[in-house]
Amino acid sequence: MKKVILISLTAFSLIQFSCKENKQSISLADYHAITDTGIQTGGVKMIPIKTEKGTFKVWTKTIGNNPKIKLLLLHGGPGGTHEAFECFESFMPKEGIEIIEYDQLESYYSDKPNDSSFWTTAHFVEEVEQVRKALNLTKDNFYLLGHSWGGILALEYALKYQDNIKGLIISNMMASIPEYEKYNAVLRTKMRKTLVDSLMNYEAKGMFKDSTYQRLVWSEYYTQHLCRLADWPEPVTRMFNHLSEGIYVSMQGPSEFKTAGRLLHWDRSKDLPKIKVPTLTIGGEFDTMDPNYMKWMATQVEKGNYVYCPNGSHCDMWDDQQHYFPGLINFIKAVDDNSFKPISK
Repeated sequence: MKKVILISLTAFSLIQFSCKENKQSISLADYHAITDTGIQTGGVKMIPIKTEKGTFKVWTKTIGNNPKIKLLLLHGGPGGTHEAFECFESFMPKEGIEIIEYDQLESYYSDKPNDSSFWTTAHFVEEVEQVRKALNLTKDNFYLLGHSWGGILALEYALKYQDNIKGLIISNMMASIPEYEKYNAVLRTKMRKTLVDSLMNYEAKGMFKDSTYQRLVWSEYYTQHLCRLADWPEPVTRMFNHLSEGIYVSMQGPSEFKTAGRLLHWDRSKDLPKIKVPTLTIGGEFDTMDPNYMKWMATQVEKGNYVYCPNGSHCDMWDDQQHYFPGLINFIKAVDDNSFKPISK
């Protein structure tokens, strides 16, 4: 497989960014300035979300204060949590990038109406829009990053509301579930045959919750393609412990290895040219998503670029931080100072 690394990681681009960074940087005092009155909550806000069935609240946490760069993070799952993004706290604040962690409705830290009529992309797009308005995010400062299922949500949001976005990041998510399923089948061919036979036997019987099936998926698939660290970071483990099974199974299916939910036929590959805002896609060599397809996505949007994580899996913000974060930070800063250059098509 040809390995392509984002051009912005080259020495030339790093020098270019560093020359402009001093002019663009925000002071430490301004970044940590208190912007809320009253009781201080460490940046946590419960934002009301209005629906046809009442008003519910979602959990958000803002870290930092930069009027020019506000990065809203959309977690995976569906039904995951912001906890998978806690590593961002080690990288983004020191670059002056304001980050906003957010648990979508039905997720662990937000309200849980347990109403499956909310478990649709259309609902979550409107939820993101309400969060954007509540946090005063605008086309002049709003960067949206979606990881995994969050990448689907980010793409859907951009297709409807891209006039509100300054930069879009799709992390570890293909624009087509059917294409993802095909790549999943490719990954299976690389596994030992006896394992595949065992998995297919359990799946044919619908025994997705069987302890042996679960153990095989975790030990043989998740540790190779979801997170490759020998010891999973505590926030990643905590996120999985907090995963909402109801919404996950309803939308995704019984596991990362078997898609069978409402998203089964989701496909926006032909709509990618409609995305006009600067867009970054991120993929890992060992990802559950095809990294070559994610590079292709960057050539389909009007202004796209790509970060390749040669050591990364689906959670390459954890297992390939040395490529993930420099690429992400350089993209945001390039869009901010108008030096962003799209990938060659």
